[in-house]
Amino acid sequence: MRYKRILLKLSGESLMGHQGYGIDTDRLKEYAQQIKRATETGVQIGIVIGGGNIFRGLQGAAKGFDRYRGDQMGMLATVINSLALQQALQSEGCKASVLTAIRMEPIGELYSKPRAVELLELGYVVIMAGGTGNPYFTTDTGSSLRAVEIEADVMMKGTRVDGIYTADPEKDPNAERFEDITYDEIYKRGLKVMDMTATAMCKENNMPIMVFNMDKVGNLQKILDGEKGMGTEVHN
Repeated sequence: MRYKRILLKLSGESLMGHQGYGIDTDRLKEYAQQIKRATETGVQIGIVIGGGNIFRGLQGAAKGFDRYRGDQMGMLATVINSLALQQALQSEGCKASVLTAIRMEPIGELYSKPRAVELLELGYVVIMAGGTGNPYFTTDTGSSLRAVEIEADVMMKGTRVDGIYTADPEKDPNAERFEDITYDEIYKRGLKVMDMTATAMCKENNMPIMVFNMDKVGNLQKILDGEKGMGTEVHN
């Protein structure tokens, strides 16, 4: 087995599917089925999901919301997505638990590393909601933090594209994909993989990142099986 434990970062925007807003139940089901299949191979999976399909703190701040309050709203958006994913996983017969960075029982248990690791070892998919629990931090930073805390072997960042490119492949047809790249090269090239805080945390804690296309069914399992060319690995 290539990985024993992973932290899977999912984009809130990807949950919109083709709707342009909210949660696409078909996309949610696809995600749940892929995640369940991965757990059946023995991989322990922690998940952090964004909230951009519902509300983004930075966009709210640009429209007049106080950043502090806007980020709190964004944290709650991640909780909504986490509950939706939990339900989808349970509908597929997969054990799943939501831990929240802010106390809000009975919606979810308060996050702690010992509890998260305990649940992972019991075979639960552990969905860690609410970001870091603090404003001014993105869910990318939240996922980096959780990956380091739960001692994941890798942080897998599911996106709409199959890795990191020299430019935005959706805008530049000549963009070239990296098979792997170092953190220092990301800084040097100014690539927008994650925010700087998240990237620095992974670099300092030697946490590799695998960027891949989660929206293509089957990709998650192919990476877990060690198939090459499915994404871009970031490392020291």
